[in-house]
Amino acid sequence: MAIHADWTTPAFDLPAVAATLGPFPGRVWLETWWHNRGSGDLLIADTGDSLVALTYTDRLVEFAGEADLTDYHSPLGGASATALSVVVEDLPAGIQLRLDSLPAAASRAVVQALVAAGHSPTVRQHEVTAVLDLPDSFEAYLATIRKKERHELRRKRRRFDNERGSATLERRSGSEAVALFADLHRRSAGDKGTFMTSDMERFFLAMHQTAGGVIDVLVDGSGVPASAIFSFEDDEATYLYNSAFEPDVGHLSPGNVVLSHMIESAIGRGHTVFDFLKGDETYKFRLGARPRALYEVSTTTGTKP
Repeated sequence: MAIHADWTTPAFDLPAVAATLGPFPGRVWLETWWHNRGSGDLLIADTGDSLVALTYTDRLVEFAGEADLTDYHSPLGGASATALSVVVEDLPAGIQLRLDSLPAAASRAVVQALVAAGHSPTVRQHEVTAVLDLPDSFEAYLATIRKKERHELRRKRRRFDNERGSATLERRSGSEAVALFADLHRRSAGDKGTFMTSDMERFFLAMHQTAGGVIDVLVDGSGVPASAIFSFEDDEATYLYNSAFEPDVGHLSPGNVVLSHMIESAIGRGHTVFDFLKGDETYKFRLGARPRALYEVSTTTGTKP
């Protein structure tokens, strides 16, 4: 067993306990987050066949990757989280553990590891992600949603195309693509508009350059951007991380239009899952998603020297 801060350790190549989690439990995502957003002490607990990446700040132990920016957490190492039980056994008394964003399988492994370390953890559901199972064609997808939603989606696409010219989804890359995405974000109303600080833009650039983040831009018939989506992909799934649209075309429902094009594109790429990630916004479920529960497991270390 080793507790270190070495991002090159081979144990990062172990599979996550839960499946279909995107980049979030892996080395590249977590290292990118750490160098841009991390604070406190980094604790990579590594038994060779199990790994957890943790942070320790102000007598609080959490997973590396803050919950507001990291949609899934999971230990690595098949079905076990033995590295967690070993590191917890070495913590002094009075340390709080708060381990969030765990799908069911990962939550069970974390609970088992804490019980093995002599704890009686508390488990609560604190979030959901919204997961859409994809068929093999866009028309087949449309047939899976309610008639009203299918009609509205087609109507909104036609309206956009009639007023602005045929919409096209373009994959863009580089700092200019991130700057475009950030600019659309800042032009949004309310909290969304203030979210994209200069520091947050740098984080998105780092995710794009080093952690596999991709940017898709919905352009109108004249090539003018109407909306943009920042996402991640693997062989199985598209993970929609963030989105923004041009306020001047808000009356044309650019958010719905770009989502329909993204779903169509994901099906074309052979993906079987479109993950809207965290949040229970109604539109996700109108588009056919199902909720995936996420759990927080917490405990406090006892009377140890």
